[in-house]
Amino acid sequence: MHPVDTIKTRMQSQAILDGIKNQKSILPMVRSVWKADGLRGFYRGVTPGITGSLATGATYFGVIESTKKWIEDSHPSLAGHWAHFIAGAVGDTLGSFVYVPCEVMKLRMQVQGTLASWSSVVTKDGMSMKPNMQMYGYYTGMFHAGCSIWKQQGFKGLYAGYWSTLARDVPFAGLMVMFYEAMKDITEYGKQRWISSPTLHVNSSLEGLVLGGLAGGLSAYLTTPLDVIKTRLQVQGSSVRYNGWLDAIRNIWAMEGMKGMFRGSIPRITWYIPASALTFMAVEFLREHFNGKVAASDNFQKVARLSVDKNES
Repeated sequence: MHPVDTIKTRMQSQAILDGIKNQKSILPMVRSVWKADGLRGFYRGVTPGITGSLATGATYFGVIESTKKWIEDSHPSLAGHWAHFIAGAVGDTLGSFVYVPCEVMKLRMQVQGTLASWSSVVTKDGMSMKPNMQMYGYYTGMFHAGCSIWKQQGFKGLYAGYWSTLARDVPFAGLMVMFYEAMKDITEYGKQRWISSPTLHVNSSLEGLVLGGLAGGLSAYLTTPLDVIKTRLQVQGSSVRYNGWLDAIRNIWAMEGMKGMFRGSIPRITWYIPASALTFMAVEFLREHFNGKVAASDNFQKVARLSVDKNES
C-alpha cells in the first residue's frame, strides 16, 4: 500500500513546491510520478515507513488492552466508548516518539522522487526555485536522510510537526477504536435481535476484518484535514511557509478552502481500510486465541480440583 501513501503525500504537499494553482488530482499525479520516476518513485521512503510502523505497532496494540482495563477498573464512569477512545489515544502517543522521525524521513523521500526531478524544483544548495524558500538536499536513503536532517536542523528537524502528528493520530486512533467497538456492539445487538438461531457463530476474525476496515476508513476521512497540516509542516524546509499548526490551518483554509483541507482523502481512505481491516483481524484472532487458552486453563483447573476432591472423599 506504500504507493497509495506516496500519491497521498505528493497530493497534500505539492502546494509547497508547485504552487496552489498547479496542484494535480489522483490520476494526473499517478501519471506524473510514473513518468518522472517509474515504479521506483512509488516506493521511495518505504524503508522508514516500514520501520516506523513495525516499531509503533507493537507498542500501540500492546497498550490498548492494558489501558482499557485500567480505565474500566479505576474509573468506572469512563468505561465503554470513552475507555476505548482514551486507550487508542494513549497507545498512539507512546508510539509517536519512534514514529515521528521515521515519518519525517519517509515524507521527505517521497516528495523528492529521483535526483533529476528534485533538481528541477530545488537547487544544489537546497534552495527552492520558488523565491525565499529553503528546502533540503537530496536524500539517497533512510540513514542519509536521518543524518542530513540531524546535521541541518537537529532534534527540531527530526521531530518536525510532532504536535501536529499527535493532533492527527490521537483523534484518529481514538475514533478508530471507538467506532470499532461501537460497531461490534451494534453487530451483537443485531445478532440477538434478528437472528434466532443459538448455534450461529460469527467468526471473530472475520468480524474484525469487516468492522476494522469500516472503522479505519471512516476515521481516516474525518482526520484528513489534520493529515494535510501535518504533512506540509514536515515536508517544508528550514525557511518555513507555515509558522506552526494554527498558521497552517489559516493559510490552507484561506487559500484553498475545504478542497485543500481534504486533499488526498481518497488515497488516505484507500490505504487505511485494508490496513485497519488486517490489523483488527489479527487483534481479534489473538484475543480469541488467548481467551481460549485462558478458558481451557480454567476448565483444566476445575477438573483437577474435582478429581482431587473425589480422591479425598
